[in-house]
Amino acid sequence: MKRCAQIQHKFVAPTLGVCHRQANVVVSAKMSASLDAYAFSEEDEMKRSTINDIMASADEMIQSFGFKLPPFAYWTPEEFKARAKEAEALIQARCGWDITDYGARRFDEMGLFLFTLRNGRLADLQRGGGMCYAEKLLISRQDQLSPMHTHVIKAEDIINRGGATMVVELFGSDDDGNFAEDRGGMVMCDGIPRTFAPGEKLKFAPGESLTLMPGDWHAFWGEGGDVLIGEVSTVNDDETDNIFREPIGRFAEIEEDVTPTHLLVSDYAKWLA
Repeated sequence: MKRCAQIQHKFVAPTLGVCHRQANVVVSAKMSASLDAYAFSEEDEMKRSTINDIMASADEMIQSFGFKLPPFAYWTPEEFKARAKEAEALIQARCGWDITDYGARRFDEMGLFLFTLRNGRLADLQRGGGMCYAEKLLISRQDQLSPMHTHVIKAEDIINRGGATMVVELFGSDDDGNFAEDRGGMVMCDGIPRTFAPGEKLKFAPGESLTLMPGDWHAFWGEGGDVLIGEVSTVNDDETDNIFREPIGRFAEIEEDVTPTHLLVSDYAKWLA
């Protein structure tokens, strides 16, 4: 498997104008969450050394926009093991590093970097009070697809925090909540309602955002460069509340060629048991 390219930090500034400010539809011939995008590669699993490199590059990009990750982000696996008891809430909430190729082994083409900063409790959400929210930072590389999916429980704001242009492709649901290629819908773009036709692509410049509700099917990627994305949502459950259009995985399979710099959330069950 070829090593993933380092995340680029010289970003192409998006062209601001009416279409950005009104989150108008821009159809891209280059990118689309088509069925061809979900083809699985015969290449090897993601290497741990590649994941370590992605972590280092992502941290550099995050800091370049003035954001700082919390102290537990920098714990070594050994330190995490030693502090597992006091970090029980972090572990249960699955806060931390998350790098995925969706099991397709084509990270440069279909993948995502995420860091879960905080995550609430489903019990609080169910009773309507308490810690009902979650927050993440994501990095969507240029032309790197985060594939078509929706959520059953989670509502989320997706915010372009800096970098290039964030493109979001949208479809509606049928009456049973399934993907509907012939249905559009409505999303809120920075508090302003915006209707969309099936498969329309909205572009968001830095500072702009949209709100996605359960049943809003969406895929996204960076255009013109890499994008730092903020996600603010209701309680997040990546193990059960990601409904993909195609039968793909949520987490990467990893070849352990070196020791982890830091643990991924998907490592917790194995490394911290």
